Amino acid sequence: MEVEESGDKRTSWSAAPGESNSIPCDHIGKRKQDAAPEPVIRITEDEVEDEEGEIMSESLKESEEPSNKRVKPVSKSNSLTGVITPAKTPALKRIGLSISRSISFRTDARPLPPAPLRSRPKASSFPRRRNSQCWSDTVESHDLTAKEIKRQEVIYELTQGERQLIEDLSLLKKVYYEPMLKLDIMTESELGQIFGTLDSLIPLHEDLLSRLERLRGSEKTVGEVGPTLMNWFPCLEAYVTYCCNQVGAKALLDQKKHEKRVEHFLRLCQESSFSRKLDLWNFLDLPRSRLVKYPLLLKEIQKCTPPEHPDEDALPDALELIQSIVAEVNKKTGEAECQFYRRGLTYLEESQRLPEIQQSRFLYCHGELKNNKGQRLHVFLFELALVLTRPGEDRDGGHVFNVYRQPLPVALINLEEIPDGEAGGGGTFRGAFTGGNDKVKNCFRVSSRGRSKAHSYSLQANDSFSKQQWITCLRQAIVQSRDQTAQTSRSQFSLHPDPALYHIAELSLSSDTEMPDHTSR
Repeated sequence: MEVEESGDKRTSWSAAPGESNSIPCDHIGKRKQDAAPEPVIRITEDEVEDEEGEIMSESLKESEEPSNKRVKPVSKSNSLTGVITPAKTPALKRIGLSISRSISFRTDARPLPPAPLRSRPKASSFPRRRNSQCWSDTVESHDLTAKEIKRQEVIYELTQGERQLIEDLSLLKKVYYEPMLKLDIMTESELGQIFGTLDSLIPLHEDLLSRLERLRGSEKTVGEVGPTLMNWFPCLEAYVTYCCNQVGAKALLDQKKHEKRVEHFLRLCQESSFSRKLDLWNFLDLPRSRLVKYPLLLKEIQKCTPPEHPDEDALPDALELIQSIVAEVNKKTGEAECQFYRRGLTYLEESQRLPEIQQSRFLYCHGELKNNKGQRLHVFLFELALVLTRPGEDRDGGHVFNVYRQPLPVALINLEEIPDGEAGGGGTFRGAFTGGNDKVKNCFRVSSRGRSKAHSYSLQANDSFSKQQWITCLRQAIVQSRDQTAQTSRSQFSLHPDPALYHIAELSLSSDTEMPDHTSR
């Protein structure tokens, strides 16, 4: 601030550029006749920012600072002369005095806004992000076409994905498996069931990463990648064992999470920065997610491969191979899932044990639905049977599913889609679906046919998307089951033909044998 001593020893404010001289001030009562000599304080434009930043700390020291270092509070001035620039002309002085006698102002001066408190920046609570570097960031210059650049980017993404998967699987073993074993949070048997054959997957992906890195030339470009992938993809058959184990691993992990020590340990790990806000199951499911991504990456590489490229013939074969491996893994995993849930069924009556349940090899879908009483059920659509259950727990705290009502063979199911808005007060839904309203939503009905005692179940999904999934799976299951039943009937007929037709098989076009008359007696 600049301090000036005026000739007549009168205090005044010099307005900053863009401001007017009409500043609210304290003024009640009459003006003092003998104003004490006070310095002229002029606020310059450069000092405004500094004053905003220091207002909080300086205000505490105001009583100790010299008056020429702070703006004198306007409230101490009892006259309008404190806001008018000093002038030597008596006429201006008289005008100021007359205005001060006729006009009164508010007593409260508006203080400058306090500066925001600058706190120490805290560590980010967002998950740690992966390095999003592209292939183009790793090279200084190149003379490749746009299509070839895209090809190199996809191959680089494949390579980086392998590296990140290896890091995650190694972290999974070091941060989760080993500490839980050492601290006796879980037994070795339980950890072995949850983590499965994870150890065998790390060297497998390290091998592919090493092969891909050796393919990079001096200009950091990759030529042929098809033969390398063709030779390595058969190693992925190890995923059959790992993915089949995941069904039971997930169930056991969910059960162990109810234990205090396990829940506390997993929560601390998830809140740590290394986890990127992922829980243990997210890490355990990474290999399966990686497996299904290989066909997508290969399709992109094939799309960006120009004609007459060395990879032109190898890539289609590699794509066909990886698709067959993924299909086999999915098939085996589905069979393991079906077997796992079959073992978890508890039958209340012997008549509920349909042979179609034991003959089913896979599950189309399963999930929560409501019945016409509003009760929550867990419904399983097996390959050959639809089973309604109520979830429960066994003595060890494991999940069991108590079979509710009579299961329905898929081949005998009639499916009826109930449109949204159909009246629900006719007793069929008993008002459970309507929630006090007269309309129902997201409902469908399944019933059996061709048996002495018909069974009909009205079910409600959580939303329209879930309803559509159930209807699609049910229709698919009904069609395939009926086709399979018809095919089985034809094969049985061919193995055991009608005895009355045996003589026809013995005849030939050149035969002179007379056909016996079976109609005569």
